[in-house]
Amino acid sequence: QVQLVESGGGLVQAGGSLRLSCAASGRTFSAYVMGWFRQAPGKEREFVAAISGRGGSTNYADSVKGRFTISRDNAKNTVYLQMASLKPEDTAVYYCAARLSPVIAVTPQLYNYWGQGTQVTVSS
Repeated sequence: QVQLVESGGGLVQAGGSLRLSCAASGRTFSAYVMGWFRQAPGKEREFVAAISGRGGSTNYADSVKGRFTISRDNAKNTVYLQMASLKPEDTAVYYCAARLSPVIAVTPQLYNYWGQGTQVTVSS
């Protein structure tokens, strides 16, 4: 069992930056692909970014490529999402997720564990 706790959300103006963190419980953190997803009101949950267990591979949604950076610190059991040049359309609840597999996936159904989410609001 893995428990995930996100933090770092908030209200920011367009063009600003935020860093989200996701702390995971458990001793095998490096065995999990970690992903970030987001869900805006009235929309389906969508993939944002993911990172392999040892951090050697990453994948980004086209909408955030060049603006967001995912990273992880396995010694701290934590994954991060650095968000820059934020836009109002980035407004959503952001979720951290863990997938017990060496293969990065972009489909939410392929992730085994989820955090409770953290709200990011970007004002124009």
